[in-house]
Amino acid sequence: MKIRKVKQMAGLTILNLFFILLCILVLIPIGYAFFLSISNGSTAFKSDLIWYENITIKNYKAILTEEPFLIWLKNSAILSVGTMVIAMGTSVTAAYSFSRFRFQGREKILKLLIVLNAFPQILSMFAIFYLFKSMYLINSYIGLILIYAGSMCIFGIWNMKGYFDTIPIEIEESAKIDGASPGQIIQKIILPLARPAIIVTAVMVLIFVWNEYLFATTFLMREDSYTLAGGLYQLQSNDYSRSWPLFSAASILTSIPILILFFCIQKYMVSGLTAGGVKG
Repeated sequence: MKIRKVKQMAGLTILNLFFILLCILVLIPIGYAFFLSISNGSTAFKSDLIWYENITIKNYKAILTEEPFLIWLKNSAILSVGTMVIAMGTSVTAAYSFSRFRFQGREKILKLLIVLNAFPQILSMFAIFYLFKSMYLINSYIGLILIYAGSMCIFGIWNMKGYFDTIPIEIEESAKIDGASPGQIIQKIILPLARPAIIVTAVMVLIFVWNEYLFATTFLMREDSYTLAGGLYQLQSNDYSRSWPLFSAASILTSIPILILFFCIQKYMVSGLTAGGVKG
């Protein structure tokens, strides 16, 4: 028994060391970008950079005062929140319907959604562009939100359906016996139990829109309508004004809201709220 415990401890130690090393390797480029953002140099490829002698926050001041970073931030926030509200509003209700009701064509519709989601979005870009041009939705938040919500709704439906399937139906049946209406069951029982999945799915939708580049730069062509992804590209589009420390500072500032959001939802990432919900 002692030998077995020693082997288990050794295996766990090796596994923990491996994950620690992996985390360090992942953090190296992030740390390099941060140190570059507070450096006084103009290039990312100097081999003689001495960080502690060149520390400055001028890059952060420049990106906030000399560049329209706050406008990019506002545009990304509008698109992200708008998409999240529409996508989650439709996917939660649809996922609950697919999970609880056995209507004709249910399986075919779910498979069709998977097939639609398998095609690259760029295949539909030209058709959407001409459609939106005729509807005057180019350079419009509404048009881009509709695109994002339509694509992320499929992800939300499948992700939420899997979670709704894990909620025992006996809970709803007990509530019906106690006289609860369908609306009360959904509002007071299902949604609180599914809160972790709803929050995580909503944040994943928000992160997708926050980082999306291709559609944002195609359908928002005015300089004052750039998102963070498009704005970061514009910082590096001119060879004469290119500044890697400035670009790194903008990248760090872009990542901070997502990092804060991620730390806020950590407790919802793995949840066992439905465990023990029905007693045997």
